[in-house]
Amino acid sequence: MARETSFLGTGWSFPPTFRQRGRQLDMVSDEADIESSLEILLATRVGERVMQTRYGCNTERLQFEPLDTGLQAYMKDLIRTAILYFEPRIVLDRVELLPAALEGRIDIVVSYTVATTNTRNNFVYPFYVHEGIDIA
Repeated sequence: MARETSFLGTGWSFPPTFRQRGRQLDMVSDEADIESSLEILLATRVGERVMQTRYGCNTERLQFEPLDTGLQAYMKDLIRTAILYFEPRIVLDRVELLPAALEGRIDIVVSYTVATTNTRNNFVYPFYVHEGIDIA
């Protein structure tokens, strides 16, 4: 039995995709909508959205910085603050930065609890680091 409405929210899939049959837009609901929202939030630059100029995370400007302890703490704070202000459906439990198997990439692991259902989830966002090096 399909639900008609979702109390966690329903939104467009990202990137927006259209069905050829019925000429409808694909939608996501519940936890999938929250994960899509987190992906969009972490990938958006502050000032990029026209009607919400403070929306976003600005992690892309840290791509060429050396990944030391101070930068990791700063990145975690950027992510926490963005989620606090722009994703009210979840309670943030933890943000971790883990080195991935692929060189030049770290995984941002967001552990959260859905506020209305008390369901715990993890969201992993790949962040590509291109440290500046002296080639000479």
